[in-house]
Amino acid sequence: MRRARPPSGSVVLLSGGMDSATCLAIAARDRAPVHALTILYGQRHAREVRSARALARRFRVAHHTVLKLPLGPLLDSALTRRTQRLPRGGAHRGRIPSTYVPARNTILLSVALGYAESHRLGAIYLGANAIDYSGYPDCRPEYLRAFERLARLATRAGVADGWRIRILAPLLRRSKAQIVELGDRLSVPWELTWSCYAGGREPCGRCDACRLRARGFRLAGRRDPMVRPSRRGG
Repeated sequence: MRRARPPSGSVVLLSGGMDSATCLAIAARDRAPVHALTILYGQRHAREVRSARALARRFRVAHHTVLKLPLGPLLDSALTRRTQRLPRGGAHRGRIPSTYVPARNTILLSVALGYAESHRLGAIYLGANAIDYSGYPDCRPEYLRAFERLARLATRAGVADGWRIRILAPLLRRSKAQIVELGDRLSVPWELTWSCYAGGREPCGRCDACRLRARGFRLAGRRDPMVRPSRRGG
């Protein structure tokens, strides 16, 4: 009987933002061949998909899938409801922000898990961060460890075939400034990334995502190529 090839490579959950772009660069360095998976789950804009496509081309991924999974009407969040105002006041420690999307990482990781098992990829990369987004329950280390246990228990790969799919979140304990510094070392093209919650042609510079990005670049002593000089800061 012909033996199945051993698992190799990785799949990156690629949103088009800073964190997922840096994860893509890490995966390209450490776990090729790299596949990229971009999921439109019903977020209020799709501007970031353009960035995801550009990043996938820049890093020459083996395959990039853009999947429409229109769950927005089922998920109550400022990122899925245009009637809700986007937060502009910064993160509040101990409070889950209105940009939390119920079960989003569980949904995205489940799709990536099925993809990884089907393509015999040994790792899933997720740009989760427990420092800047400390209010998100599905960005905590204990959550990611629990999902990795689930991956072993709920797949043929883990139960019968004897190989493990790793859940990798290399940015989990890095600040935005540290992510900027790491991305620079990995030649992440920041001008191709998108962070703004509001969408549009240019970043709004006012939403929490824009403010957090601006702070990261400022503390890292770098210039954000996506922001015009008059809009820097925040």
